Amino acid sequence: MNKVQFAEKAIKSVVILPLMELLRGKISWVEQRVAVRALGHLASHDTTFEAIAVHEVEIIQLAMKIASTCLDEVYDKFIAVKDSKRLKYHCDLLTRGLGGLEIENTKAEEWAIQLQCWSLYLINCFACKERSLSLICKTEFLKDLCGMWGGLANRTSPAGVGLIRTLCQTKTGTTSVADLKEVIECLCNLSRSSDDWQYTAVDSLLLILKDPDTRYKVIDIVAPILVDLVELGSFGDTITQGLLQDYHKIKYGNLKLKSERGEKALGEVWDLKVERKKREKLMSKQEVGERKVLVGKLKKNGNLRFWSGDIEEAVMKYSEALSLCPLRMRKQRLVLYSNRAQCNLVLRNPEAAISDATRALCLSNAVNPHGKSLWRRSQAYDMKGLAKESLMDCLVFVSDWLKSETENCTKIPYYAARMINKQMNATWPFSSAKSKR
Repeated sequence: MNKVQFAEKAIKSVVILPLMELLRGKISWVEQRVAVRALGHLASHDTTFEAIAVHEVEIIQLAMKIASTCLDEVYDKFIAVKDSKRLKYHCDLLTRGLGGLEIENTKAEEWAIQLQCWSLYLINCFACKERSLSLICKTEFLKDLCGMWGGLANRTSPAGVGLIRTLCQTKTGTTSVADLKEVIECLCNLSRSSDDWQYTAVDSLLLILKDPDTRYKVIDIVAPILVDLVELGSFGDTITQGLLQDYHKIKYGNLKLKSERGEKALGEVWDLKVERKKREKLMSKQEVGERKVLVGKLKKNGNLRFWSGDIEEAVMKYSEALSLCPLRMRKQRLVLYSNRAQCNLVLRNPEAAISDATRALCLSNAVNPHGKSLWRRSQAYDMKGLAKESLMDCLVFVSDWLKSETENCTKIPYYAARMINKQMNATWPFSSAKSKR
């Protein structure tokens, strides 16, 4: 039914009522998965949407409930059930008759995540048309969306963040999301990660910043995060515009933010993207050369301080080098940021380490990101207890490691394997359900 002609035939065949019965859970979660998928296809076509919209409120309520509870239900009714007591037809469907406990569990996990993601897709079809937004934008559901992730088994789905972005394209949704600090912080974490949906999170934040009614509700939280991304290729310019759209009111007017940290972040963006660029355009080649030599000396001095155990002094040397290093010297700045990130890790300052590692990664090649910075950010996220972000960085680090031509290696480093194992356990879709038993 993903094609219009088949969807129209399905409507004429009166499939909606039987699908609604399955959606209500008349049989089991396995049939719910089929119903959600089918209704999502029907809702995605303009010619069949109105036939679905007859049941709009009930569909959205059921889809929201399924998205929020399906992982617990699949765990309780299948994963946690002893092999001998599982419904045979469920096992046969999951394994195509081949059997095997491991295959059953793996497939059940995949189907559970699909059930959640397809429920969100169904809700998204209504949100795109600005239907029932007040129902969708309930506080508890928006908070739940932060934890809804397609996982490694379903990385093509934007899951919770995809729906959040759709909501942020509407006035009601933007206001509701902006009022929830937990959701904003989740988007901030995702925006500085290796997750496939990083740009979706950034776009959501920019939509909130663009709205004058919500901008100053979130800017104190968002600005210190997005400042790390202003050199993220051409997208960095879009982020810069979003942050500085009314900076003149702060710089030259009487507008004050709630926190000094927010104002400092905006000032840093202004200096980096405006003032510093102007100054460096006036630099002679001789001055650039002199700075290059000085930066090299400061970096070397910082390295010596680091290896001698004087970490705080090393941070100062790297910071001084960064303040002098011309913006065009991207490779040198990348290394300085990454080295300072390592210092912050040693000092047990994960937030600063994430900031520096992110800036280093923005300066690196998107196709071949800086491996050390990925690993350092993964460690920093681990310190903060953000398992998903740590896992994604570690996976990209390992992928880059294995593809490296300069390293004569065919095995995953032991320390990275340990990190992956730890975070895979922490991000297991059923970890929350298991803890409740």
